[in-house]
Amino acid sequence: MERREFIKKMFLRAGVGAGVLTAGAGGLIGYYQPRKGVYRREPQDDEGGEKVEITRKVAVIGGGLAGISSALELARKGFDVTLVESSPSLGGKLTGWNLDALGETFPVEHGFHGFFDQYYNLNEIFSLGGVKREVFGDSPGYPVIFRDFPAEIFGQTPKYFPFNVFSILGQSRRLDLMSFLKNSKGLLSTLKLFEYDYSEVFSKYDGIDFMTFCRKGEILPAFIDTVLHPFADATMNRMEVLSAAEALRYFHFYFMGSPEGLAFRITNRDCMSALINPLEERMRELGVTVLKGCTARKLIVEGNRVTGVLLDRGSGGSDLFFQIDASDVPPEGFGSFHSPDGTPVLLGRKEGGFAAFDARCTHMGCPVSYDAESGGFYCPCHSGRFDLSGLPVSGPPDQPLASLSVTAHGGTLVVRRSGNTGGEVLSCDYCVSASNVRGTRTLLKASALGSPAFESQIASLGEADPYAVFRVWLDKPLDSSHFPFYTTSGFTYTDSVTVYSHFQEPFISWAKKTGGSVVELHAYAVAPGDIKPEEEVKATMLKEMRAMIPELAGAKVLHGLFMQQSNFTRWAPGEHASRPGVETPFSNLYLAGDWVKVDAPVFLMEAAAFTGRMAANAIFRSESLKTVPLPIVPMEGLFA
Repeated sequence: MERREFIKKMFLRAGVGAGVLTAGAGGLIGYYQPRKGVYRREPQDDEGGEKVEITRKVAVIGGGLAGISSALELARKGFDVTLVESSPSLGGKLTGWNLDALGETFPVEHGFHGFFDQYYNLNEIFSLGGVKREVFGDSPGYPVIFRDFPAEIFGQTPKYFPFNVFSILGQSRRLDLMSFLKNSKGLLSTLKLFEYDYSEVFSKYDGIDFMTFCRKGEILPAFIDTVLHPFADATMNRMEVLSAAEALRYFHFYFMGSPEGLAFRITNRDCMSALINPLEERMRELGVTVLKGCTARKLIVEGNRVTGVLLDRGSGGSDLFFQIDASDVPPEGFGSFHSPDGTPVLLGRKEGGFAAFDARCTHMGCPVSYDAESGGFYCPCHSGRFDLSGLPVSGPPDQPLASLSVTAHGGTLVVRRSGNTGGEVLSCDYCVSASNVRGTRTLLKASALGSPAFESQIASLGEADPYAVFRVWLDKPLDSSHFPFYTTSGFTYTDSVTVYSHFQEPFISWAKKTGGSVVELHAYAVAPGDIKPEEEVKATMLKEMRAMIPELAGAKVLHGLFMQQSNFTRWAPGEHASRPGVETPFSNLYLAGDWVKVDAPVFLMEAAAFTGRMAANAIFRSESLKTVPLPIVPMEGLFA
């Protein structure tokens, strides 16, 4: 009866009577298709001006995709935009740097990125920013490697429903239509992926995790293992701690409600040179002032407006003063501490006294720790190393750690920032805070905004479990692989495998010249119980690689780059309601980033570009300018 009711529901919505089912089949298929639309749930201004008439200054804080998207749109309408980025290069999670290895210089980045066709806003930003189409190539398919089962190869699926679903079932060895039809409860739970409705989904399912949702709904284990688990992990949140509502939004955006199927593109060279450098060049052409290696320390607020941003160009930093008991400092090496404002600090004994450093790596701000083996400091994010004087000795950092002063008063140590000049103030008429979760929390905590409810919203934002990336240069080729990218399932660490020597220069040329290969292993979210010392994680990932790709069983690692960090957004159950939106209690302060609360079906990079453009639109409305249309996949699922 449940199956018959479902079929009846489909035909009734399409206006098809029982006597004309055959004739109406074509109309039904035509009716039940996801269609690209335009976001309509914010005020539109199609009649406003094209350019701002009076000079308006905008401070955009954060040089990732959200900040770039906002700055680019604002500059196109004549605003005086200053983009502030604490790292030495733009791009956020798409940024990159050079690595000297094996007698050559290679461009490297945080990990593999796929650019899906439904990234409508991001693709428009790439187009506006002068990114060339030829830097992209199509991925030939979406294979999944399992620990205990044969691999599943999902090719490019049709765009039309229900043929896209039938295609997935037809390509899979473990899935079949009859298994779904025999499991009524599991079928109906699976169909909720096609019933996405923002208000209903978040009111019903934000309070439980996605694994619980699947198990309570009795969704077929084969479907969980083959499709839901490996794809959900790409949110960078484990199913066990991922909001079921966010997961339903995610699947609606990427597949169930997308008119584009599973098509995605990959860059034939590193993202920095292919994407970020052209975007930066275009912004500068439009008059954007780009401040790299410059940190926004706090917002200056008068009443309900932001009037300026206190900047630190790297020499001094914000005021720092705290006390600590000398007995808490380890007898050897350096201990890790935090100042009251959250600044990580390295404090240790040196030459009969004490020494301290700001423990934020000068490359991208990741926390640095003492490394007893090398006798210096180590940044796990990008394998940067410093000596005990804070000077960089290897990896991407090219500036020393900031030194702090330490004075002893009896058994109490007072730690201060040395040489603080107070910074400079960037005045602004509008401000867009487009940093990641950590950067936003730090900035707004230091700003003392005087809005407890808003500050509580910001403080409650969290980061997902750490992720790890291990890129290895091997002495053997990988001839059996026909795909550049593999998702995996069932392994302790490895969630995906990328074969860079198959699709991206200069790794293709290096492999041809040496007879080797370049492979990257990615752990999307490392569970707390699986956080181990670096060497143990690397050894396990290599073991998993050799198990899933027997051709590499005897391959020798010629060079390896290991990174572990935590900067992706946490999507935990129950957190959605308290997330801040694009607009804030301050009349000229706006937020942008994939962590910002929106009702639109967007995720990850597309959410960053979407909210960046939303923030720009909010400013355009304040100045009576024409807003930018925001394309989206359908707001609701097919059967909502």
